[in-house]
Amino acid sequence: MKHKTGFEDGMELTQKFTFNPKVGIDNPALVTTDDTEMGCRPVPRLCRLCRSEGESFGFYLRMELGCAGHVIRQVEPWSVAERSGLRDGDRLLEINGDFVDHMEHSKIVQKIHASGMQVSFLVLEGSDFERARWQGVDLRALAREHSGGEQCARPRLCHVTRDHQDGLGFTIATVEGSKGRFSLTVTSGGPAEKAGVRTGDRLIWINGDHVADLTHCALNKMVKKCGDGVTLLVLDSASEERYRKRGIVVVPAMAGEHNLPHRPRKLYLVKGPSGYGFRLGQERLPLGRIAHFLREVDPDSPAEGAGMQDGDRLLAVNGDPVEGLEHEDIVTRVRKSGRQVTLTAIDSQGSEFYSQLGLTPLLFSEDSDPVTPLQEETPALTAPPVENLQEPQAPLAKPRLCHLEKGIAGFGFNLRSILDEPSIFIGQVAQGSPAERAELREGDVVVEVNGVNVESEYIEDVVGRMKEGGSQLTVLVLGPVEYQQYKQSGTPITADLAVSKQAEKPEPSSKSFL
Repeated sequence: MKHKTGFEDGMELTQKFTFNPKVGIDNPALVTTDDTEMGCRPVPRLCRLCRSEGESFGFYLRMELGCAGHVIRQVEPWSVAERSGLRDGDRLLEINGDFVDHMEHSKIVQKIHASGMQVSFLVLEGSDFERARWQGVDLRALAREHSGGEQCARPRLCHVTRDHQDGLGFTIATVEGSKGRFSLTVTSGGPAEKAGVRTGDRLIWINGDHVADLTHCALNKMVKKCGDGVTLLVLDSASEERYRKRGIVVVPAMAGEHNLPHRPRKLYLVKGPSGYGFRLGQERLPLGRIAHFLREVDPDSPAEGAGMQDGDRLLAVNGDPVEGLEHEDIVTRVRKSGRQVTLTAIDSQGSEFYSQLGLTPLLFSEDSDPVTPLQEETPALTAPPVENLQEPQAPLAKPRLCHLEKGIAGFGFNLRSILDEPSIFIGQVAQGSPAERAELREGDVVVEVNGVNVESEYIEDVVGRMKEGGSQLTVLVLGPVEYQQYKQSGTPITADLAVSKQAEKPEPSSKSFL
């Protein structure tokens, strides 16, 4: 069905056209085209955003239930986002050349934050996105077509440690005829080669600085002053040329390999009789940013047992990044987690290392280790065994019986499962949704749906049971650690044991401002 506005625009074009016999008959009104709504393949747009220190990109990224894709909303007038060409309703396909339509909202937000001051988006206009899905268009293939079908290798982050005999083991040369582009030559068997640098690689970034604005002299001075080591972002010359032609700025967040000396770690805590056994403190980093640190770890406490060290910097609570949050917000999240919480932290040396590089340590957390697809889809199953976490003789926690009433955008959560196996988990829980207000939590194991035990059912059957209830839904759930405790004890999980959780009055849903 044609839009009226499009027809009127075409008529206006015809009326303004004046035939010129010297030019010929290239009248745009006489050109016939296929129906744009039925025949034309949607065309994505590349938007390059570059902000200043302390400036936001100026848009919201939303995950709207009942609306497919990751949605760009509320693009602020005169903002970086508007100047880049982002529009309200656009769907995000790629970030820095990586396809993200299939990823979780929180991971995408983290990916954008990790890009720093510059980020490249490949987006599709909202109506084109919906039509593409209706027509069965492969969105990943569509994004590949936009790049000309050329595959680009991921850049590599290489931390080179200086050797007292061989030095760093590389030299820098200017690419002939190209200002701000540099190539590397490595010494065979030297520190650089051992760190993953290859002869002919293009140097993109060094110790937190992009090299495009540096001279060859300035680069050599920087290398001489780097002390015991230097961190490089490098890329093969062919891929660097392809990214450059596409207008994509290569950033450390795109790195597929790295050998960085510090890694964040996950701490799995189960509350003891005296709590978790640590204090959370808010402090200011050397560059002026606010950070949260774990202090005063009590001896023999759950915190110490989980490996927490005094001075660790807190990065995430239950997988959600805490950068930018106030102290009270983090405390609230920990308390809402109940008797168990998963903290992502890094030691003080690692915190200082990443701060100097201007990178978020979350990019290089333990989750980036090679894992099986099942572990990647169900992170709750990768926690240490329960017997290493729980206090001896601790009473079994009560399951939660959550009562939900469907809102305008649905119940506000999705389900996850292990491929070809029963056992269903709660996936993302939208903020401000009926699910969040009823205290459903990401990672919860679904035991019953509307009074029926579903532990042995597959995800398709569970979804069907939920739909049968219409606008009302009752779900019996337990946290993953607590669920394993029940299974090990042989105690049946029933609604009779549960604490009832009724969704409170709806509040406006929130979204991620970027």
